[in-house]
Amino acid sequence: MPDVSVTETVWIPMPDGKQLAARLWLPEGATGTPVPALLEYIPYRRRDRTRLRDEGMHPRFAANGYACLRVDMRGSGDSDGVMVDEYTQQEMQDGADVVQWIAAQPWCDGKVGMFGKSWGAFTAFQVAALRPPALKAIVPVMGTDDRWLEDIHFCGGCLAGDNFWWGSIMQLYNAFPPDPAIVGDNRWREMWKERLEAMTFWPAQWLEHQTRDGMWRRGSISENYDDVQIPVFYFGGWADLYRDTPFRIAERLKGPVRVLMGPWAHLYPHEGVPRPRVNFIDEAVRFWDRWLKDIDTGLDDEPPLRFWMQESVAPAGFHEFRPGRWVEEPGWPSPNVSPLALWLNNGTLQDTARPDGAEMSICSPQTFGLAGGDMCSFALKGDMPGDCRMDAGGALLFRSEPLDQALEILGQPGLTLELAADQPHAFVAALLVDEAPDGAQTLISRGFCNLMHRDGDTNPRPVVPGEVMRVGLQMHAIGYRVPEGHRVMVQIASAYWPVLWPAPSPVTLTLAAGRSVLTVPQRRDTPQAPTPRTLPEPPTDQLPRPSARLREGSFKRSLSVDLTTGLHTARMYSDGGVFGPVGQMQLETGTALSDVSDRVYSIHPDDPLSARATMEQESRFERGDWSARIKTTSEQTATETEFHLTARVQCWDGDDLFHEIEWHHAIPRNGM
Repeated sequence: MPDVSVTETVWIPMPDGKQLAARLWLPEGATGTPVPALLEYIPYRRRDRTRLRDEGMHPRFAANGYACLRVDMRGSGDSDGVMVDEYTQQEMQDGADVVQWIAAQPWCDGKVGMFGKSWGAFTAFQVAALRPPALKAIVPVMGTDDRWLEDIHFCGGCLAGDNFWWGSIMQLYNAFPPDPAIVGDNRWREMWKERLEAMTFWPAQWLEHQTRDGMWRRGSISENYDDVQIPVFYFGGWADLYRDTPFRIAERLKGPVRVLMGPWAHLYPHEGVPRPRVNFIDEAVRFWDRWLKDIDTGLDDEPPLRFWMQESVAPAGFHEFRPGRWVEEPGWPSPNVSPLALWLNNGTLQDTARPDGAEMSICSPQTFGLAGGDMCSFALKGDMPGDCRMDAGGALLFRSEPLDQALEILGQPGLTLELAADQPHAFVAALLVDEAPDGAQTLISRGFCNLMHRDGDTNPRPVVPGEVMRVGLQMHAIGYRVPEGHRVMVQIASAYWPVLWPAPSPVTLTLAAGRSVLTVPQRRDTPQAPTPRTLPEPPTDQLPRPSARLREGSFKRSLSVDLTTGLHTARMYSDGGVFGPVGQMQLETGTALSDVSDRVYSIHPDDPLSARATMEQESRFERGDWSARIKTTSEQTATETEFHLTARVQCWDGDDLFHEIEWHHAIPRNGM
């Protein structure tokens, strides 16, 4: 690999006098011959928490002739200031200011690209919408164009379980100290104190906004797609949360858009699981070379959209590999995809409606959904959906006949439902399932609809019990091939725990046979299409390199039932934090890190008000005579009228308690 120089900390001044901390990689000769620059801008601490991941990407981009910067956002890592929320106007403007600062440096030729996964994908979109002149192209990986429609907070207008646990993770991250070796032995405590005193409990803060209001519109480029006019290359995964965004941006952005969707969980494609992986570095460099160096890389000669068409597999909570093949489309909507209508008749799924007068009702147990895994998999064992038979008794079931030929699905399935509910607060959970001849049921996709939001997501209206409603429900996009001989199944339920927080009372849904329809985006075979370019797996040196392991970790994920009380509990415990059982590790900086996380969601099948979520976390930083310990606890419950959230943060400087904060929130239900 060509020589690359690394500067551990570069200070980037902001217009208000604050400074952001960055790590800089420069290719050989950049100080004499300026080069384009690439920016990754996130709050996850370049000095420690993402250090190993960063070293799998940034040096390799630099070796391809790019200056690379990994910048800590304001209030995170070693940067000045405080974090008051995600995706604030200040955060976005800082990003635009960083882009322009980079462009003015002597080692930069004035052209800048942005990339990042998750939060970094959001900010790439958001900064692009501000149009800093130097920003020429972006590579968002697994992020959203619409914070209300597709994020960890709400799904189909329903409160997502992720709102609590991900917000609790940020409760921990927001309490982390800066590194004394970077900001100074005297200053680090002042900065830490400033952060802690500015902290709020984000899950409660977000829960104050239960409709699509200005907070969710802020940072959603869907509010005006015309704001983003530069080229975009979006990478996503079918096991990830953000699966609909690539289809919307491919249809609505005016500039050049490329999409590559693999089978992956919430991981960069070169680390991707389920496999096959893709050499993200090489694919991104081809894109950067085209738009930042004006090199003809052949990219313009290829179809812009590429998807991994997954083959059917037996259900399992973890897949190391998903068989399938790459398919390409010339644009979206694609001429190769057309709607297939299947009607929900009396327990059957057919191409003709049969309204025979039969009515079907279901009052799902509050435990329906325990087989669903997480909405956003991190490829941890047990976090992908299991066998849907585990839940099937709690839903209305509609089955097709065995298919006489394979059915390929590409895009977002949808349901138009005609139904009634017996409670003013109610939602629908819908699952699209592949049923094998042996009865095994593999989830294809799922979607949700808060019936109080049937007229829109800005002004909830209580359901009139017994009143027949006609509502639309969009499932998450997918690429999936249902084989010949398998059945397609739809499950309709009135609960989906713990993915969704339950309605305040048990709900009975009633559907009339032949009045509701499933629409499947069916992809036709394209035998005349050119074979897609081969995408080899990345070399192993692109994976995060191992750290010094000081102590082995452990990981547990379980479902349990207390047979004396009937309480069902879903637990995820990790000695190593929320992203895997790494135990305690030591970085090349000499800092030893350890994280323990314990997430518990429990509920009684007959009582939605028994729902309870808790999270306990502890992190330590140790190096020489410096040590810091952070412990957080949080809890969410609800009554018929309010959500109740409590949380605590405790921080130790060595053995001394440095700071302690508690929050108690009672938040009215507003259409939830």
